[in-house]
Amino acid sequence: MTNPETSSTAPWWRGAAIYQIYPRSFADSNGDGIGDLPGITARLDHVARLGVEAIWISPFYQSPMADFGYDISDYCAIDPMFGTLEDFDALVVRAKELNLKIIIDQVYAHTSDRHPWFAESRASRSNARSDWYVWADPKPDGSPPNNWQSVFGGPAWRWDARRGQYYMHNFLAEQPQLNCHNPEVQEALLGVAKFWLDRGVSGFRIDALNHSMHDPMLRNNPPAPDAGKPRTRPYDFQLQVYNQSHPDILKFIERLQALIASYPDTYSLAEVGGARAGEEMKTFTQGPGRLDSAYGFDFLYAENLTPQRIAAAQDYWPDEPGTGWPSWAFENHDAPRALSRWCAPDQIDAFARMKTLLLLSLRGNPILFQGEELGLLQDEIPFEMLQDPEAIANWPLTLSRDGVRTPLPWMAQSEHGGFTAAKPWLPLSEQNLSRAVDRQEADPASLLNLTRHLLQLRAVDVSLRRGSAQVLVADETRLVLRRALEGRSVLAVVNMSALPAAWPADIPTDGRVLAAVNDATPGSLPAWGGIWIIEGETA
Repeated sequence: MTNPETSSTAPWWRGAAIYQIYPRSFADSNGDGIGDLPGITARLDHVARLGVEAIWISPFYQSPMADFGYDISDYCAIDPMFGTLEDFDALVVRAKELNLKIIIDQVYAHTSDRHPWFAESRASRSNARSDWYVWADPKPDGSPPNNWQSVFGGPAWRWDARRGQYYMHNFLAEQPQLNCHNPEVQEALLGVAKFWLDRGVSGFRIDALNHSMHDPMLRNNPPAPDAGKPRTRPYDFQLQVYNQSHPDILKFIERLQALIASYPDTYSLAEVGGARAGEEMKTFTQGPGRLDSAYGFDFLYAENLTPQRIAAAQDYWPDEPGTGWPSWAFENHDAPRALSRWCAPDQIDAFARMKTLLLLSLRGNPILFQGEELGLLQDEIPFEMLQDPEAIANWPLTLSRDGVRTPLPWMAQSEHGGFTAAKPWLPLSEQNLSRAVDRQEADPASLLNLTRHLLQLRAVDVSLRRGSAQVLVADETRLVLRRALEGRSVLAVVNMSALPAAWPADIPTDGRVLAAVNDATPGSLPAWGGIWIIEGETA
């Protein structure tokens, strides 16, 4: 029996490729050195030509920018550095012309401390929004209410003299924790979602969703066992049992999804991190009343990319009704560039080709971060130029997020890579300027053109887009996946090593080659070789 969740009649998002845009670094239209919404609109044809179905735009809302837009002071306003609501409307129109869906970030766990809601909440213990944030009395000795620690370092509590209480912040002190247990807060957040759905977006990527509700009893987190790895933050010494992941998050998810699903052709994607990410991703997406998809950090901070790691991720999401649908990212705005983590400098080009074919072989939604199609590398940002508050606080033990957020290079010979006419907010490196869009456009063998080719093949192949995934081989160097749907199957055979590998026994070689990288052929797997073979078809 055909699974309706994976059949060719499934919704557009099931298996769709998504391109993440970090607006500060995509394209600057007004010469102030910072990317903006008109810059995205002007360059959107580049994204459409890749063959993706949707874009996810990181925050562009009004914000003091303590955490670069994830500290929101007005959910329904555009920060002037990015443009205006009219600029956003123009972006929606252009995206529709290019058949691209727009997904935007929603941040429900916290706001900025400059948000009017927080200004009112902190003013007294009796005002209308006094319970919109997480407030608690000190212990008798004046210390914080419990032992919870912030992701960015130090206690997750900040004293506020106006109320004579501490407020909670899972991240920066400038990001006070919303009390999402409060029905009025939930209504306000649903109103935000409706505002943007009415404005034409096709859904949301929901930031740090499992941080959105805490334990109202404020119980202490237990200590984390020593895993034998360096612990750079107090946060790493605890198991995050009580400061996040409250079971009532599911009730809010169901309310949110009901709203989203009431609009046609929409999509919801949760970001889920932490020690229980896999379990929570499944729970958040289990059944039709919950979110459409979720992604975690399986690969974003992984030290290496191995067949076993891929196999474990795929096996965790079986093709069963009600299991949920995963999404996968090898890079994003918070994680170091994959090519700088996973391969030696002299292997970058070949590895990048293999990595692209591999990501597009996985069952789920592949998410490409801007510049990944160019093979951009992690940039080294000197301390005096750092912008990232986490990197500044934990220097030099935390790898700076700034190194993945440097501007996208559009023109190799332009002083600022065609990104801006002014000094960019972060510097462009020579290593990434050499990989600029214009240079790769002119090279038929470039990673950019390969990425387009593979994405466009995948978009029209039902088995690669929505089919089941069966791991046939996952040893030290080789991975073989069978993607199958409605009588069609494609084998993805990949050598994930710098040495040639033997073709796996019992894997057929007589099918039609759909695509290949690094000179792979049926029966032959050179270093970093990969191939898609349609079973049962001949050339």
